[in-house]
Amino acid sequence: MPVDRRQFVTLLGVIALMPLPRAGFATPREVAMETLLIDKPSGGVPNNKLPVMIYHRVIPPNVVDNADYLEHLFRSNGWPPQWRYPVYTFTHFHSNTHEALGVFAGTARLQLGGENGKIIEVKVGDVLLLPAGIGHKQISADEEFMLVGAYPPEMKADLCHDEPAQLAVRTKAVAAVPLPDTDPVTGHSEGSMLAWHKK
Repeated sequence: MPVDRRQFVTLLGVIALMPLPRAGFATPREVAMETLLIDKPSGGVPNNKLPVMIYHRVIPPNVVDNADYLEHLFRSNGWPPQWRYPVYTFTHFHSNTHEALGVFAGTARLQLGGENGKIIEVKVGDVLLLPAGIGHKQISADEEFMLVGAYPPEMKADLCHDEPAQLAVRTKAVAAVPLPDTDPVTGHSEGSMLAWHKK
């Protein structure tokens, strides 16, 4: 159907008023999610009353570069990516920040919560959001296993070991870590925005 000049100008005005995606922000996606509560200390690992968030199938089909996709997603949601690496093979945690780990290659078995903690399997497309204080280490992995790691803005993660003598100090530090403003996977909605903020 032909459109006259007046209708065309009106149509342009409507299009100009339509909300557009903000530049640099990822489009929110529905992803499968589960939580894992590890709230009891283990040895020198304080853990946290906030649950670990585990997101599955975060990377859409037909993505050309998985690592780039995860880095863009994290950055768009306010979690600047800082490294690409596997997980250390010794129990460690961060007392000053929460941490997002996105699997972009391979598979692995990770232990969460300390030396007697739960062992989970992760694969490409999984993202873990670890609250400050949650112990983690790599139990086994294939040769391809790699992650993107990200933290809230302006955070540089400390590296704490399983040292029982330091538990009281580290527990206090973990309790002082603020809740993040956004979720690295879902942005301002869902995920930790619901599970953590209701605690």
